Formats: sequence, C-alpha cells, structure tokens
Amino acid sequence: MLRTTAASLRKPSIVRSVAAQRRSAHAISNPTLANIEKRWEAMPPTEQAELWMALRDRMKVNWAELTVQEKKAAYYIAFGAHGPRAAPPPGEGWKVAGYTFLGIGASLALFTAIRFFAKGSPSTMNKEYQEATNEYLKAQNSEPISGISSEGYSGKGMVQSAPKKKE
Repeated sequence: MLRTTAASLRKPSIVRSVAAQRRSAHAISNPTLANIEKRWEAMPPTEQAELWMALRDRMKVNWAELTVQEKKAAYYIAFGAHGPRAAPPPGEGWKVAGYTFLGIGASLALFTAIRFFAKGSPSTMNKEYQEATNEYLKAQNSEPISGISSEGYSGKGMVQSAPKKKE
C-alpha cells in the first residue's frame, strides 16, 4: 500500500511551479531594453508597467540566467535617476537664491517704509516717566518680597530708557 503524506504532495507542485516560472520567464529582447535610461521617462505608464512586470517575472528565476541588458534595466528602473531621484533642472539654485534675495529685499523695503512714516517713541519710553512709575509702585507696596518695594532693593525697577529729549 502506497502512503501519501502532505509533504510528498507539496514537492511535485513546487517543482511544477519553478518549471512553469522558467518557461514563462523568457528573456526580454535587447531592442526592448536598449537605451532604457533615455527612453524611460518618455514611455507611457502602461508600457513602463508592462516592462517592469516582465523584468520582475524574469528576476524570479536564477539571476545567473539574466542577460546583462536585463540586469542594467532592472537596476535603472529600481534605482535610476528618474522621477523623484532625477537631477534638478539647470539653474534651479540661482532661481532659489534670486527669490530669496527678492524676499529679503521686499521685507527690508517694507521695514524701512514703516520706520520712515512712524511717529516717535511713546511718551512712556523715557527715564522720567519710568522713575515716576517706580515711585508709584513703591507707594502701592508692589512686590514686597523680592521686588521694588522690598527692603534693600538695589535694582533699576522700571527704568530702561534714556532721559527725555529736549525739544
């Protein structure tokens, strides 16, 4: 009586699938792969997909059976300078630098125009006003622990500006 096990049933199917792959994955013609680096970007997406699928099927077999053209094409399609890995167009660096300097120049012009038409500093930005603010804060006992109203305080308080200009 002949015994069949699961392992013995799987072996012939593996042999058949490998043999089927070898039969179906025939070499891709050299004219199809010639100058693929120059033609790849111009090819329609459907042709690109068909060629990639054919190469993918071809790469499932032993790589020693691949032709040099197939290996080069597979490498270029996977890692070549196309799509997001393409080199930037010539002069792009100068264009970016130009727009950057244009933006800096525009912001400098806007800053200068605003400063030119602006009024003087506010009335609170002079030494006399800030000293009066110090006296008011002391009278109100503001920050009695470590601030202006504390014992032995030696800081400047609110004074941060130069004396008022005489007009």
